Amino acid sequence: MPVAANKLAIASTALALFALSCSGALAQKKYDTGATDTEIKIGNIMPYSGPASAYGIIGKTEAAYFKKINDAGGINGRKINFVSYDDAYSPPKAVEQARKLVESDEVLLIFNSLGTPSNSAIQKYMNAKKVPQLFVASGGTKFGDPRNFPWTMGFQPNYQSEGRIYAKYLLKDKPGAKIGVLFQNDDFGKDYLKGLKDGLGDKVNMIIADKSYEVSDPSIDSQIVALHDSGADIFFSWAAPKGSAQAIRKVGELNWKPKFFLANTATSVAAVLKPAGLQYAKDIISTAYLKDPTDPAWDKDPAVIKWRAFMDKYYPDGDKNNANNIYGYVQAEAMAQVLKQCGDNLTRENVMKQATSLKNFHSDLMLPGIMVNTSADDYFPIEQMQLMKFTGEAWELFGDVITGEVGHEMTR
Repeated sequence: MPVAANKLAIASTALALFALSCSGALAQKKYDTGATDTEIKIGNIMPYSGPASAYGIIGKTEAAYFKKINDAGGINGRKINFVSYDDAYSPPKAVEQARKLVESDEVLLIFNSLGTPSNSAIQKYMNAKKVPQLFVASGGTKFGDPRNFPWTMGFQPNYQSEGRIYAKYLLKDKPGAKIGVLFQNDDFGKDYLKGLKDGLGDKVNMIIADKSYEVSDPSIDSQIVALHDSGADIFFSWAAPKGSAQAIRKVGELNWKPKFFLANTATSVAAVLKPAGLQYAKDIISTAYLKDPTDPAWDKDPAVIKWRAFMDKYYPDGDKNNANNIYGYVQAEAMAQVLKQCGDNLTRENVMKQATSLKNFHSDLMLPGIMVNTSADDYFPIEQMQLMKFTGEAWELFGDVITGEVGHEMTR
């Protein structure tokens, strides 16, 4: 073969191999609506207004975290476009916003939308559309049901687990107690109550009174008075921040001195305890799985120091004493981890595959020993918590990390 022809043949072969390798690389990139070579569009729904507006800062923290990620080059070279809307803690409004995010904004997924009622309202729609409803900002056990809702997944400890943890503590510490319960009249409050009852088992008659309230109620004073008059010496408040603050204040004004247990979702010093009156909040017991920025034990903790620097730079108006800002940061960290694991396969199916393949994920802002593990049949990422007591100024942990041990049959 002439030299020129030989060179041409070699060049043609090299070009063909190069084209083949390029096409192979391109074939590895898979996208669904909401993802491109340069962007990942994430939807979110928060109660920036309405009766649960205290939680709105979570969305603001998450937006700040994704800005930090974008400033560092994004995730696998793609910037996060975080689209967050207000639903005012209204289920019909949540449905409207979910449709807008999926059908108009064309997001890849909806992440960490807040509230049991709102997420319940959009759950069937999200699964019908096969769009991930990922890391729901609720502990409702219904959000860990892969058999019936494979596109919906929680993150935080579920409310039934938390209820069981309190039951374990009471059966050991005060087995003869008389319990009064205030609960929000929806799946949020009912889940807590079910967990407590299941945990008490054959001692369930320790609950001598329970009263529900609607999240839209202007006052819960009558319910608190009735529970006070029942003779209960243990009081549980399972309410959103506004209701929890009202409960703490009314219990204090009545000079009622029960052993007081408060839902983990309402432990913010800034949003709940201060408005209620710190003098009334002393000795309240709750649970934690994240480090609390008000706890002196974490003042010099490297992760908390790093988080405070993040707040100063990316969310300077945010309250560094509000644990909801820790929560939002950790949720966004977990979301970023899932997207990193997706690599160049940014399909909705792969997002769920990676979300259900987390192995010993641990944020440094989680308590020591708390790990996130998921699988295709395990949509309860965290079932571990630790008890804590409010000193009058800050929360302090006590005891060991406890597992709530909620079986998956409870979600079906």
